[in-house]
Amino acid sequence: MFAEVVFPMPFRNAFTYSVPSEFSRVVKTGIRVVAPFGKRVLTGFVISVKEKTDVKAKIKPIIDALDSEPIFSDVELKFYEWLADYYLCSLGEALRHSVPAGLSVESKKIVVPDTAKCREIFEKEKNKSSVRSRIAEFLSEKESARITTIQKIAGRKNIYSQLKSLEKAGAITIVYQIENAKVRTKTLNFVKLAKPIDEIYDALPSLEKRSPKQFTILLELTTVKEFEVQLSELLKKTKASQSSVESLQKKGFVEIFEKEIERVFSDLYSEDSQTLTPTADQRKIISGITENIRLGNFKPFLLHGITGSGKTQVYIELTKKALALGKTALILVPEISLTPQITTRFTHNFGGLVTVIHSRTSHGERYDSWRGIISGKYKVVIGARSALFSPLNNLGLIVVDEEHDASYKQWDMTPRYNARDAAVVKANLYKCPIILGSATPSIESRYNAETGKYEYLELKERIDDAKLPHIRLIDITAEKKKKRMEHIFSQTLINSIAEKLRKKEGVIILQNRRGFATQVYCDDCGELITCDNCSVPMVHHLDANKVQCHYCGTIRDVPRECPNCGSLSLKFFGTGTQRVEDELQYHFPNVKIERVDSDAIMKRGQLTSILNRFKNNETNILVGTQMVSKGLDFSHVTLVGVISAETTLWLPDFRADERTFQLLTQVAGRAGRSAKPGEVIIQTLNKKNFVLEKVLTNDYDGFYQKELKLRMRGEYPPFTRLCLIETKDKEERKARGAANDLHKYLLKQEKPIKVSPVTQAVIYKLKGFYRYQIIVRSRRSVDVGGKGLRSAVLDSYIDFNRFSRFKNVKVLIDIDPQSVV
Repeated sequence: MFAEVVFPMPFRNAFTYSVPSEFSRVVKTGIRVVAPFGKRVLTGFVISVKEKTDVKAKIKPIIDALDSEPIFSDVELKFYEWLADYYLCSLGEALRHSVPAGLSVESKKIVVPDTAKCREIFEKEKNKSSVRSRIAEFLSEKESARITTIQKIAGRKNIYSQLKSLEKAGAITIVYQIENAKVRTKTLNFVKLAKPIDEIYDALPSLEKRSPKQFTILLELTTVKEFEVQLSELLKKTKASQSSVESLQKKGFVEIFEKEIERVFSDLYSEDSQTLTPTADQRKIISGITENIRLGNFKPFLLHGITGSGKTQVYIELTKKALALGKTALILVPEISLTPQITTRFTHNFGGLVTVIHSRTSHGERYDSWRGIISGKYKVVIGARSALFSPLNNLGLIVVDEEHDASYKQWDMTPRYNARDAAVVKANLYKCPIILGSATPSIESRYNAETGKYEYLELKERIDDAKLPHIRLIDITAEKKKKRMEHIFSQTLINSIAEKLRKKEGVIILQNRRGFATQVYCDDCGELITCDNCSVPMVHHLDANKVQCHYCGTIRDVPRECPNCGSLSLKFFGTGTQRVEDELQYHFPNVKIERVDSDAIMKRGQLTSILNRFKNNETNILVGTQMVSKGLDFSHVTLVGVISAETTLWLPDFRADERTFQLLTQVAGRAGRSAKPGEVIIQTLNKKNFVLEKVLTNDYDGFYQKELKLRMRGEYPPFTRLCLIETKDKEERKARGAANDLHKYLLKQEKPIKVSPVTQAVIYKLKGFYRYQIIVRSRRSVDVGGKGLRSAVLDSYIDFNRFSRFKNVKVLIDIDPQSVV
């Protein structure tokens, strides 16, 4: 037998391995195997098994099989093949998402130095700052080191010529060390009675006199209803030692045994369970989609429901229908902030059939959820974009909530997929309906509905007779002239907050910037304090009194003087969530205020605790970034304030207007979700901006029609397909040279594409890398599926790798980018 294996590496072909007889029954399509790859050992995925092969070269055998049953089906394999083809990556890179992180078995290069020899080489080197010198000095003090560690010390990735010269000089030895999977099943010691209860009772009197601790342990075990108890809990409760339990085991009274424990993600957020009856509009939508679940029809639906219209209840009712038919359901949400509430509501309805997958779950919890999904224990999966790859069997329903959200796009790792678009393809392969839900559908999805690709469904009314909030725009330029501004707050907003607090109602304040001051500059020479690694200003964080780069994470002390002219006249400009919180505390000193941004919820469970306190009115005002704009449903919130409408509006990105409309409409929807009327106050520098005018009147259709015309004129989606190509390198000339070469190869293509000139990225330096970009377009009317665009880009990239002298420069290819910044 021979197996075709792909690895999570950028190689587009599969590799043939022989299957040793001991694995002949196990190795099949869909399992993971450990196999030699050059000098290394890697975990790969079997994509086919055959009895004969045409390969003439020597074929290496598989070392081990990691699964007894396939972890992906033939249908899922087709999905991963599509993912690889569409987003221009290898099949192995796509299949990497089929398993949780930490399960790979692979070998790592380890450098074992002769410390004395390394010291000698370092001392002989004339240029002590050279890469070779730095490596030799570092290794002279180490017993062993990983290649990645040495790369960090050297400040560059390409260090292999230096390592070879050191190896040739006898200063180091490079070995391969196999590392097993980092995540395993978790087991704990348990204790249970080993004799009938009558014999235990007979022995208790004598034990009470001779061994009081053993007596206490046995007495406790007789009261355990489950007949077994975790050893650590037993010792804690009885205040006994392990030796006492071991003595009882020797006497035959108890048995100590290992038992596997499932690690389950638990969220402290809680809500009272409610029995809700769907409205007439909801019932109509549920009925139409249920028929497609029953028949196993692929059909995409765009559910355009205003905020508070009960879209979540529609998802729950449809999930009930899918489970009743013996099928499973996948519910995708864009942010962690949405997960506590939606998870709680699904758990109230489906109990232990629900599992959660997102970035805040531990590796162990994700692994146990994954195994539970494969075994069929879990029928409903809720999670962020990575939940798309859950191995659910007999999939009957997919829901993409807040489908417009940019966080469905994977932007920092290959493949750079969009979970919303990929979910539509997955639904097609599984022959099940998919619902894309939003109060502010993306322009592309709304256009797909308009052209008949999706079925358009609407929920135009809020449930429980709740009304949409009253929205006001406050011109802060005019307010300043009237002296009605209190630093960053207009007097109008301050008065409204005070009124809501008197009524003991909840308030949410949005400012889509973290930190205290977003810029620190010199008032004398105008010097802006910027990050050394990125072409962006450092942000002042008041709580730690540091300046931080929000792109690379660099943290520095606040400078005492201007680094350019030495002046002490440093000014702190701009407004982040910390400043909003600080000024609110000044205006309302006796009010409990909490902040929701990525700085405030770094520790696990912090977000849940904050939301619980806000729900219970222990917190009066919630300040946050865009996290507070999505999905939160608190009936006591009657006021939403927006500090600055322009934070996203002025970005040099073709989606800036759309993002601003969505953000403001979504955060406005947090107010007035019950009988109490809601109010929204948006502070702005430009009341006449068409985006803000459409937010004011809640006119999605008007915004959509105008934005569609702008997109057509600018040749942007949904009328074109886009590919963003980025070159990045620590040397600017190399990044620019690579982009110019790629541009040259793209222009040679005879495909129906339009290639933009090479430009510096808006943030031209990021994490120490200089960035250049090329945008490639093709018209959808000509290139319907985007194959022409993708083949042109791929062919150009292949030519670049074959002929360009800059082929070692990092190239990122992003199909359907969500941003060009």
